[in-house]
Amino acid sequence: MATLPITKRGAEILKAELHNLKAFERAAVIAAISEARSHGDLSENAEYDAAKDRQAFVEGRIVELEGKLSTAQIIDPSSLNAEGRVVFGATVDLESEDTGAKVTYQIVGEDEADIKYGLVNISSPIARALIGKSEGDIAEVQAPGGLKSYEIVTVRYI
Repeated sequence: MATLPITKRGAEILKAELHNLKAFERAAVIAAISEARSHGDLSENAEYDAAKDRQAFVEGRIVELEGKLSTAQIIDPSSLNAEGRVVFGATVDLESEDTGAKVTYQIVGEDEADIKYGLVNISSPIARALIGKSEGDIAEVQAPGGLKSYEIVTVRYI
């Protein structure tokens, strides 16, 4: 099975979610099923059906998270020494060649990507255009609005 890159912070978030599901959500679902059973006929019991659906979701998510964590390659960006190149986990300051607008992105794994916080998926077009480049290089990204050019201003490993 292939390893999935994830930052140390991302792995901690997944571990916390897994702990919550196992320690709290699982018990709450069992209690909800028990409560719904006490209402009698299960064939027409919407509460029971909803609780069983929730149980299936929780158990499925537990299996999914355990699988992801077992194949995760946890990378601590602060311990990287990529000699100024853009690599997984790097935080990159960019300046648009067209507008001069400045943006900052960190290249992260699929599960931790959130563009609102500047966290871009390693397989996204912007990340693929940046990987391997250094400060001062120009990255060209095919965006829905056309080709965009960005100058890499700084590369940090934080």
